[in-house]
Amino acid sequence: MADSGLTAIFLAQRPMLLRLLTARLGSRDDAEDALQDMWLRIDQLSDRPVDQPAAFLYRVAANLATDRRIAASRRVVRDAAWADHQPDADDLPDAERVSIGRSEWQAVESALNDMPERMATALRLFRIEGRPQRDIAENLGISVSGVEKLLQRAYRKIHDRLDRSGEDSVGSRRPDYERGPDRAD
Repeated sequence: MADSGLTAIFLAQRPMLLRLLTARLGSRDDAEDALQDMWLRIDQLSDRPVDQPAAFLYRVAANLATDRRIAASRRVVRDAAWADHQPDADDLPDAERVSIGRSEWQAVESALNDMPERMATALRLFRIEGRPQRDIAENLGISVSGVEKLLQRAYRKIHDRLDRSGEDSVGSRRPDYERGPDRAD
């Protein structure tokens, strides 16, 4: 960049521009960054004539300070909104709970895959789709009592599979109260 009119005035006014930006932004580092932005803008405008270059430079500095303050306040609001929607550390699962959850999910999937088709269908319709037992009975062509029995057997298979997977993995055995009174060792 050649020391043309605007560039020469920028270099002469740099200490005053730095003070202005420091006062407006509240930080010398932010003011230095704004001056760097000004320098880049002036480099693009150096071949254009400006009637009052010093006043122009101060207006550019004031506008940059305003833009940076607005951006900073928006950033604070955005970050606060983001932080408000994040779960607390206590709500996050720890690695052990995640591992146990994955192994239990695999056991449930395995139990579903091993069930007879009608039993698995009844369970999926009831638990996943939330359909009433009467609709499931009509869909499968059985009585409501038959649907209840299918669901009971499906739950028993899942609980048995969970018990087996809990005993297979070290340290992740489910407590006795989760297995039910008839499942005690």
